[in-house]
Amino acid sequence: MYIGLISDTHGVFSDGFRKFLEPVDVIWHAGDFGGGISFAESIAAFKPVVGVCGNCDGQDIRYSYPQHQYLEVQGLKVLMTHIGGSPGHYDLRAAALIDRYKPDVFICGHSHILKVMQDHTHKMLYINPGAAGLQGWQVVRTALRFKIEAGEVKDMEVFELPR
Repeated sequence: MYIGLISDTHGVFSDGFRKFLEPVDVIWHAGDFGGGISFAESIAAFKPVVGVCGNCDGQDIRYSYPQHQYLEVQGLKVLMTHIGGSPGHYDLRAAALIDRYKPDVFICGHSHILKVMQDHTHKMLYINPGAAGLQGWQVVRTALRFKIEAGEVKDMEVFELPR
């Protein structure tokens, strides 16, 4: 499966991101869609979307996208939520979800900081795709794409657009 991963779009899905995500099978969105349900539906019209709501999303998004998603994909257990923290500094709710699901891959957004690292304590890959939108203080907008094959994350690529 070929996955595009974005977060914190805050109502902006620029042409550069569309071009980068064109070859993927599905887009995973780690919250803060922004722009309401019509904006989320516009992304879903481009590619199928699996996502979670973020702290800035309204009720319309929250009705369609849960606070967390647990997926089993090609032999990997994947947990996604918006506010997650980072290895050694997990948000309390995220830490409880990690303890409950014991994922191989943990995905979150919220910080607007791109970070991919191995969490050796929880024996999982931690992924935050940064922010694809314009809201926030980030200098560069980012997205990821990668493949999940036979229980492994492979061929991860980073896309950057200046703010």
